[in-house]
Amino acid sequence: MSGEYLAGKHPVLEALKAGRALNKIWLSNQAQRSLVQPIADEAKARGVVVQFVDKRKLDSLVPGVLHQGVVAQAAAVSYFDVEDLLARASERGEAPLLVLLDEVEDPHNLGSILRTADCTGAHGVIVPKRRSAGLTAVVAKTSAGAVEYVPVARVANLAQTIERLKEAGVWIAGADAAASQDVYGTDLTGPLAIVIGSEGRGLSRLVREKCDFLLSLPMFGRINSLNASVAAGVILYEAVRQRRGQARALEGGHASP
Repeated sequence: MSGEYLAGKHPVLEALKAGRALNKIWLSNQAQRSLVQPIADEAKARGVVVQFVDKRKLDSLVPGVLHQGVVAQAAAVSYFDVEDLLARASERGEAPLLVLLDEVEDPHNLGSILRTADCTGAHGVIVPKRRSAGLTAVVAKTSAGAVEYVPVARVANLAQTIERLKEAGVWIAGADAAASQDVYGTDLTGPLAIVIGSEGRGLSRLVREKCDFLLSLPMFGRINSLNASVAAGVILYEAVRQRRGQARALEGGHASP
């Protein structure tokens, strides 16, 4: 059988609830019944085969992954087109809010960003095909199931994709620790794509030059940069705060201070 392995209670349960095609689910004989029973019940309701096995079987399926006694084999993950992400925003009647990842290779960072993207209502994440984490079991586990709900587009050339987004009316904001423009003093209410650079190098030169503007997060300690997923989370939630304030203003209400 071919496909992607999902590991952990939340990723597998969310995959079931999202209606993703699962070939089989393995549950550990040693796992707490209260942990695996909801999965077994949901799988039965959806006609997915469940097998109880020794924990060592699960260890061999997803080496090095904390699986909590739950592993599933899903059909291969499908990536989306960039147009699908823009269409998602249009269907909701919202200004696009996207996240572009410039060579973010740590799967834990990608998983965390997908989780935050889901929580903030972002319309999708865009990653390059080269030098980037893909949708692996580690990503699914770290995302706590968000991988089932946040569309991810995989593109051959991030710089060209930025140009396509600009043509669609999307503004490109690059996160750069050296930028003089503060995120809290920047208008993030319009159609926006936030570009997050790699863990060690930040934004690549070409991608930085393609950005409409660069913004930074204020730093008051001795460390002058944040983890990629934390930076993405702060910027996304500031965009959410501004958009909610704008919506209240348009409705004639009053935004909270």
